[in-house]
Amino acid sequence: MEKHQLFSASTRFLKYVQIDTQSDPNSRSNPSTEKQKDLSRLLVQELLGLGISDAHLDEWGYVYATIPSNTDKNVPTICFCSHVDTSPDCSGAGVKPIVHFNWDGTDIILPDDSTQIIKVSEHPDLKAQLGNDIITASGTTLLGADNKAGIAEIMAAAEYLMQNPEVKHGTIKILFTPDEEVGRGTEKVDLTKLGADFGYTMDGESLGTLEDETFSADAVSLTIKGVSTHPGFAKDKLENAMKIAGDILAALPKDTLSPETTEGMEGFIHPTQISGIQESVKLDFIIRDFTVYGLHEKEKFLQGVVNQVLMNYPNSTVDFKVIEQYRNMKEVLVNYPQVADYALEAIEQAGVKAEKRSIRGGTDGSRLSFMGLPCPNIFAGEHAFHSKLEWVSVQDMEKATQVIINLVQIWEQRS
Repeated sequence: MEKHQLFSASTRFLKYVQIDTQSDPNSRSNPSTEKQKDLSRLLVQELLGLGISDAHLDEWGYVYATIPSNTDKNVPTICFCSHVDTSPDCSGAGVKPIVHFNWDGTDIILPDDSTQIIKVSEHPDLKAQLGNDIITASGTTLLGADNKAGIAEIMAAAEYLMQNPEVKHGTIKILFTPDEEVGRGTEKVDLTKLGADFGYTMDGESLGTLEDETFSADAVSLTIKGVSTHPGFAKDKLENAMKIAGDILAALPKDTLSPETTEGMEGFIHPTQISGIQESVKLDFIIRDFTVYGLHEKEKFLQGVVNQVLMNYPNSTVDFKVIEQYRNMKEVLVNYPQVADYALEAIEQAGVKAEKRSIRGGTDGSRLSFMGLPCPNIFAGEHAFHSKLEWVSVQDMEKATQVIINLVQIWEQRS
């Protein structure tokens, strides 16, 4: 790969992050925000400009494109996928990307808000970036490396493959999705039209990592119905739904079962939203574990907390509703070991130590795997996502681009 091609990922990235594509969890439209299509339209134009003739944006905000096979072998069709939206947790409007060339190992103070400091002590992956070029935002927004780094890497690899037909590969599908950050990234995807056998999301963190295991996830919604009455005449009558909600939250463990007290393979119960008045309150949770059994155990525990609290409010009720969100992709990928194995080999061929990890979250690949497209997650180089301290390394993006190109060749060689 020539130098100008290596650097095309970061060049594209610096352009993409300046387009606001924040999704909206409170919207039920598809996509949840129309502005996500601003980037998607640009990507279609760029794909067409590369000579990928079927690139298009559908009515739901999904970009589909095909790089045709250039080999006589019968190679499985491979898809590379990233999402265009950025997190609702932090503003994505007016992103000003900054390249910190030849980073010297010191803390990075972001210029538009000097209280925003990327500290080496708090970002251990930075220690491997000495002398590299680090891209950050300016301190008032997130950067958007989650997941525009992945988009840029896929686009750079597509450019390379279209310009170098001597690099043999099977049919390659490109899929850019909306609304991943609000849990709806695969809601309207057309896998029949996509026509891929296996896939890879480019949405991982540290250089060299491959994630083939995610949380399994449920949501729990509690609708608390208290007993409302005039507070001046409330003795022995009023059962305040807000206080019931408070008692439920207060009864949760302080030293376990929460995101702030768990790590590794430990799951959690996490309250995410509360709204209401004294008569009725809605209290939402997310439940996470690496096994469905673990999910159910945590849901039983939460139900037990609710039941215990209600003993003090005999005339009140709680409707306890469980909503399935996604499941651990490992349950599917274990049946197709070559999908992860080839990716690990492609990482090693890029001169990077490969590491298989579990992710304490989910990706579009979680849902795609259960929809029939086995789909692990390859590193894109994004760090501190969903925050103003988000950063990515130019050199890590180059390596991710190399991995894509290596990977399609491995699939061709093994077919």
